[in-house]
Amino acid sequence: MREIYFDNSATTALSEAAKNAMRQAMEVFGNPSSLHARGNAAKELLEDARRRVGVTLGVRHAAPEELVFTSCGTEADQLAIFGTAYAKERRRGGVIVTTDSEHPAVENAMRRLEGQGFTVVRIPTRGGVLNFAEFEKALAKKPFLVSMMAVNNETGARYDVGRAFALAKEQNPDTVTHTDAVQAYLKGELNARRWMVDLVSVSAHKIHGPKGVGALLISPEARKRRDLIPVMPGGGQESGMRSGTENIVGIAGFAAAAEEEFSRLASNVEKMQTLSAKVEQLLGSLPVRVNKPAGARAPHIVSVTLPGVRSETMLHALSARGIYLSNGSACSSHSAKPSGSLLAFGLSPAEAETTVRVSFSAENTEEEVEIFAAALSEELNRLVRVKNFRA
Repeated sequence: MREIYFDNSATTALSEAAKNAMRQAMEVFGNPSSLHARGNAAKELLEDARRRVGVTLGVRHAAPEELVFTSCGTEADQLAIFGTAYAKERRRGGVIVTTDSEHPAVENAMRRLEGQGFTVVRIPTRGGVLNFAEFEKALAKKPFLVSMMAVNNETGARYDVGRAFALAKEQNPDTVTHTDAVQAYLKGELNARRWMVDLVSVSAHKIHGPKGVGALLISPEARKRRDLIPVMPGGGQESGMRSGTENIVGIAGFAAAAEEEFSRLASNVEKMQTLSAKVEQLLGSLPVRVNKPAGARAPHIVSVTLPGVRSETMLHALSARGIYLSNGSACSSHSAKPSGSLLAFGLSPAEAETTVRVSFSAENTEEEVEIFAAALSEELNRLVRVKNFRA
């Protein structure tokens, strides 16, 4: 049975470049903190990878204190949020501004801080657009941190974080700005300097790199102001910001995948835009609704609400045919609650429970989109008939 993988926002297949880099790195078994030749070889590989990943984030010569490798995007988010909140005593109980549609990695961190006395203001994102009237009101509360995702992982909405961060810095240059860029990374422009962002979280396994590796980009200004402290103390690796022996094999795969994706960024984006347009065109004849953001959208994510068929039911039906989608964030796919991101977008709880996500990589084809659309049409006819018969 031919398999069609349309769940690339959850994770991507390892690229050949990443696999080859990881195989070679397996032979470099020294600890990069050791001072002998084996350790030096590992250290050289680590710093070469840091430089290469830094280039893809707009940093020509990333220093160890500027690009910190983590175990994943979630850890990068946690370091950014908790590291900022705990860095200075005067921030205790202060105000943080975020959105109402963040990934659980950010939202659950915010909830913990609220439990510790911090005030968290969530900006509405109905229709996939930041509510700037509410954001400007929130800035009047003098937040010490503004944390907003660049691309929503369920709807593909691209938030105007550049405008938001510029407003925040205009109000107070010392406000720390953070973006969870896991879904935006190498899916379009990601310019930390132009966006006036201090902290950027990214992940390897969304760009055909390995799972278990992420990174946090830290601006020179944030370092100078000492805006961040480590949340995992230990041996002092990664310039003291993230202790624990570095995952050299994973980091090597991360660098190789990032470099390859960066080299063909424009063509990849164009390809994914074509696929998104194709699926919208084909689904236009079906009794489904594509949840289009009112503003900009990332090229690789299409959110689709089905007519009264639960997303889990459709996912299982398509999976039996070798077609793989998701019903939202893989990190919260087992939750019994409707997706907070979809509710924030404007869907009702019932609609959220009947919504699926199609997410592409540049490796997908238009033929696969055609097969998927035909299969979806057939399964809709079958499942709706079954449902009506049982009713």
